[in-house]
Amino acid sequence: MFDIDKAELLAFYTKFVEPWSVKILIALVIFIIGQLIAKIIAGVLGKVLRHTKLDKILVEFIQSLVNALLLIFVIVAALDQLGVNTNSVIAVLGAAGLAIGLALQGSLQNFAAGFMLLIFRPFKGGDFVEAAGTAGVIEKIGIFSTTLHTGDNKEVIIPNSAIYSSNIINYSKRPTRRIDMIFSIGYEDNIRTARDVIANILRDEPRILPEPEPLIAVGELGASSVNLFVRPWVKTDDYWDVKFALTEKIKLAFDENGITIPFPQMDIRWTKPPVA
Repeated sequence: MFDIDKAELLAFYTKFVEPWSVKILIALVIFIIGQLIAKIIAGVLGKVLRHTKLDKILVEFIQSLVNALLLIFVIVAALDQLGVNTNSVIAVLGAAGLAIGLALQGSLQNFAAGFMLLIFRPFKGGDFVEAAGTAGVIEKIGIFSTTLHTGDNKEVIIPNSAIYSSNIINYSKRPTRRIDMIFSIGYEDNIRTARDVIANILRDEPRILPEPEPLIAVGELGASSVNLFVRPWVKTDDYWDVKFALTEKIKLAFDENGITIPFPQMDIRWTKPPVA
């Protein structure tokens, strides 16, 4: 059995236990209350931003970022209450942040590109776009990558830096689109008849917009055909349905009116060698 002097025990309690207990208690109170305040501030900020035109993903990102920054401030304040040299802690955090930044340089580029995409919003969820050489419907815009759903039911995940550094074609941005089609007829066919056939089909298609007026013009005189340029305007949502319908209807109408659609041909002449 150890013989413990009550005076020494009281002195130890008075010198170490009592003050450190108070410091630890105050640090815990600062951390718990600070964490609660940080969550409340981030929540209020998120509610305010949701009433703006900012994208939902951007609002959630800003809310998380603010909450994280406030938590760092709370942790530093709690450590300061414990007597920790917070200057050293901040220096260590800065050095660690620099090291992590150098190690994750590519990820930080994707992060910055994702932030710019959320800020400038060249597209949103549900838009049909072509970006980084891939065409598809935007499903998700993340902080580091964007997810597209292609027409043949593939999911493509593209790093945001690849999207932001390349051309972005948003086919859904405008309410209307022009369908560019080329129909070839033979040189022996009557151009006026072909134009009338196409004009009648365009006029009977209710999904084609009257303004701007559809264009039917001789665009090229090819090597073996006369190429007619057909350019009607439709609502963006009707683009593919109308294009497929027009292709079929014009082909059938050409057949009914005896208008040919030339195809590449090659004439081969065979000469019988003379008999020796």
